Amino acid sequence: MLDKSKVTGSVSNDNVSEQEVARFNALAQEWWDPNGKYKTALAFNAARTEYMIAQLASCHERDPSLPDCLAGLRILDVGCGGGLISEALAKRGATVTGVDASAMSIEVARRHAQQSGLSVDYRHCLAGQLLAEDERFDVVINAEVVEHVPDQAALINECARLVKPSGTLVLATLNRTVKSWIIAILGAEYIMRYLPVGTHDWKMFVKPEELAGWVATEHFKLVDETGMKLNPLTGIWRLSDSLAVNYIQVYRR
Repeated sequence: MLDKSKVTGSVSNDNVSEQEVARFNALAQEWWDPNGKYKTALAFNAARTEYMIAQLASCHERDPSLPDCLAGLRILDVGCGGGLISEALAKRGATVTGVDASAMSIEVARRHAQQSGLSVDYRHCLAGQLLAEDERFDVVINAEVVEHVPDQAALINECARLVKPSGTLVLATLNRTVKSWIIAILGAEYIMRYLPVGTHDWKMFVKPEELAGWVATEHFKLVDETGMKLNPLTGIWRLSDSLAVNYIQVYRR
């Protein structure tokens, strides 16, 4: 059991919602619990990371069938939470750095990586801090984070600027549509209880064209995009042609 009293520290930045950080701090120990509040997120993560790995292998001319197909790539996972994406990429050979505003989530991520025998550089900081330190990465991933920050364009701009020339930017979030309110808010939080109530604010969801506009200022080209959908009967997530709810975009510089 993680002793929350021994996990201290905060990050100071105008683009951090203290309410959101507190929410994820409180739920941090649930990240890897297959029977916990994020159990649906674990199934979702398996589908999205499979897609991400295939896209990164393609963008960087690797064979996705190789177990270490991401070896040699330095990847930044912005808003890494408990490390769900970070660990999946590290298992395929990538050198991964994960950053998050939640100290509790970072501690959970560190402990789980250690238990799994994986090496991931987890840091309790923000993307802007890495930018100020002049760090750059072959790949930057921002997945299900932008809908939790006040200045969304600023965060995406920071992520884009952290990508090396010829690098890859992966963005994942929820679309602001009537369908996403019905499925992701009403259905997922209030009816099916897949996620804790209050996890998302529909008004903060982001349309694909909004992401594209923010990324365009840093001269990126969209190379692929996909939606995600859940089969409520089987609990299995699959890729979808529809971007109406969850979606992922892949950009190259």
